[in-house]
Amino acid sequence: MDIFSFVTLFGGLAFFLYGMHVLSESLKKTAGGKLEKLLKKATDNPFKGLTIGVIITIAIQSSSAMTVMLVGFVNSGIMELAKTVSVVFGSDIGTTLTAWILSLAGIDSGDNFILQLLKPSCFSLIFAFIGAILLMGSKQQKHKDVGTMLIGFAILMMGMTMMSTSMEPLKEMESFTKLLTAFNNPFLGVLAGTLVTSIIQSSAASIGILQSISMTGQLSFSMAIPLVMGANIGTCATAVLSSIGVNRDAKRVTVIHVAIKMIGTAIWLIVFYGMNAIFDFSFMDNKIGIVGIAAVHSIFNIANTIILFPFSKLLVKLAHVIVKETDDEQEFKLDERLMLTPHIAIVECFNSMNKMISKAKEGLDKSTAMLLEGYNYDDFSFIKKNEEKVDGYEDLIGSYLMKLNNTQHLTVEDKNRSSRMMQSIGEIERIADHANYLADSSEEIHSKQLVFSPDAQEELQRIIPAVREVYSLAIECYLSDNAKNAHDVGPLRIVISEMCDAFKANHVERLATGVCTTEQGFVFNDILYSCVRIAEHSLNIAAIAYRFKSVSNTDPGTYMHDFKQRKDLVSERKYREFYEKYNSPAAVAAGSNAGQ
Repeated sequence: MDIFSFVTLFGGLAFFLYGMHVLSESLKKTAGGKLEKLLKKATDNPFKGLTIGVIITIAIQSSSAMTVMLVGFVNSGIMELAKTVSVVFGSDIGTTLTAWILSLAGIDSGDNFILQLLKPSCFSLIFAFIGAILLMGSKQQKHKDVGTMLIGFAILMMGMTMMSTSMEPLKEMESFTKLLTAFNNPFLGVLAGTLVTSIIQSSAASIGILQSISMTGQLSFSMAIPLVMGANIGTCATAVLSSIGVNRDAKRVTVIHVAIKMIGTAIWLIVFYGMNAIFDFSFMDNKIGIVGIAAVHSIFNIANTIILFPFSKLLVKLAHVIVKETDDEQEFKLDERLMLTPHIAIVECFNSMNKMISKAKEGLDKSTAMLLEGYNYDDFSFIKKNEEKVDGYEDLIGSYLMKLNNTQHLTVEDKNRSSRMMQSIGEIERIADHANYLADSSEEIHSKQLVFSPDAQEELQRIIPAVREVYSLAIECYLSDNAKNAHDVGPLRIVISEMCDAFKANHVERLATGVCTTEQGFVFNDILYSCVRIAEHSLNIAAIAYRFKSVSNTDPGTYMHDFKQRKDLVSERKYREFYEKYNSPAAVAAGSNAGQ
């Protein structure tokens, strides 16, 4: 084997891998979002998930890409972990089609015209010609994508042919035969197949290379079988890389994928080679061809599915054992078994809501403290993670209550409590968002080294305690199930709104006189906007609490308007009290002293 054979070998490998990449990518583009939509329809029916896994993997010609898609869907919350197992099994079966397509290169056509057309060296050139016409002649992107797909397939088959041609001289090399003989050791063969496939990150590509080697006539079943097993393990490398930086459930998808391959390989090694030791399979020393490798590849994955598919739930449990749950994960759980006793389920939701409210308050307290006392990186990081937890509680409670209302018969009281929580979680989540925005403002002040004027600092010292109080009043009213003080929130919300309007006007004057810069003005206005919105959402919480406690039959829209616009002697008195508390000379002096 001379230097030119090596050039042809590596050139063919380059064409093969590039063609595989182009084919896979163009197939995904051609399918558009249809494959993702199909994947989302994978339900609790495992056989449907299995079928969908087969179809999509055949369409995109990559089980690795299929697993990466699953990791992404689980990470974004589109799919549940348990639903991915059957799809992974289907993907393993679907990926074997590539080897059968490549096996067409081994057809002995003779003078038969039809068989000659079936040889890749012939039909791939026809595909390339059609693809070039579509790519260069069509103005529609879909046609161009189809053209790219056809050209990608032609390049792949050209690479396959070049590798086969370059390996022809190996038939006569005794050293090459000795090297292959080493793979008679199943453990060494599995290791070699795993390493090669991990490097090129495609089992279809490594199986294709193995098929090219088989065309030299030097590869036996005993050599090929462990290499195929190793290739199936090595294909997990892409999924492992894709699991970096995703949530724990998404990591568990990768664990399931690896477990299926590892357990399947272990079963093959024990059962198959154990039986071979007893019965001495005569075919093991026979030469294996390109079709034989495709068959071994399919049998391995189909057998794995038959054996392990019934144990899908155990695979999920294994993934949870390997990627252990954190305290946060355990926190975000509501037991669906409690739905059989709806009242207890409602109570559990309320307990989770208590945690959500506390998290929102923690975020608000820390973000406002940074505005008054200075930026703190640890608090900033805490607020960011805390806001994500509040979002998690909103999703958890909302979806749980929706399912509870749709599947169980609730009493009037439980329906009211459920409805109250459904309406309130969005308001609490928005308060956490604005606490997050206040933290962003504090970080901007720190990073840009902005310094507010003494008047602006004094105004922040007055508005922030008011914002803290309005949220505390609303939450106290909500959690205590006592609507008596709900109407205190409205007057304080008006005071906060008026203070923010006045402070914005003051800041415009400071900008005009050059006391403050435009950059400071943007940040200051952002802070005031969040303060107003927190007060507004707090009022909504108080209104929800009062409505369900006092006048549950009132139309929600009408009631909310009347509650916010309520004017009577008590409201006027509370308004004056809050106004004096945050706008009196004593309050102004207190703010000035606190800012020094």
